Amino acid sequence: MSKKSSRSKPTPVQRDKTIKLTNIPNQVSSKAKLGNNVKIWNFAYVGPDTEIGDNTKIGSLAHVDYNVRIGKNCKIEGLAYIPPLSRIGDDVFIGPGAVLTNDPYPLSDKMIGVTIEDGALVCARAVIKAGVRVGANSIVAMGSVVTKDVPPNVVVMGNPAKQVYSREEYEVKRRAWNKSL
Repeated sequence: MSKKSSRSKPTPVQRDKTIKLTNIPNQVSSKAKLGNNVKIWNFAYVGPDTEIGDNTKIGSLAHVDYNVRIGKNCKIEGLAYIPPLSRIGDDVFIGPGAVLTNDPYPLSDKMIGVTIEDGALVCARAVIKAGVRVGANSIVAMGSVVTKDVPPNVVVMGNPAKQVYSREEYEVKRRAWNKSL
């Protein structure tokens, strides 16, 4: 008589079928304050004493630590890291994998947060040094390393990030790109 394995065989996933996942866990502190219509996607973390404004979306695997303030109508993409003491204004976009920091001299005993003002965009994989202020309506280009304050209404790019043009020039380029599609 042959022995049957007590393990069940995994069921193969067919490529043409959509799998609906339900009850995906998030870790949202009971001490976090969430505004109306806040959406928090799969496997995200929101720490205690954090406030998130109305209509804000937090992407999958994002980590929003304790004592963070995020305004209304923001979009924090997946894998972003928002450390304690961060202050994010209204209508801000934080791209996938972006990292804000809060310790300018690790491992120090004192932390200082990053401030991102209203309407700013921080694109994918950008890194913002502790204590930096990103001005209103400014853009931090993808992959940039920001070590100094960014004035309002500019685009910064590179490592270290430097101003490359104004927000107005960016909008002209963006509109031209959209027309070319």
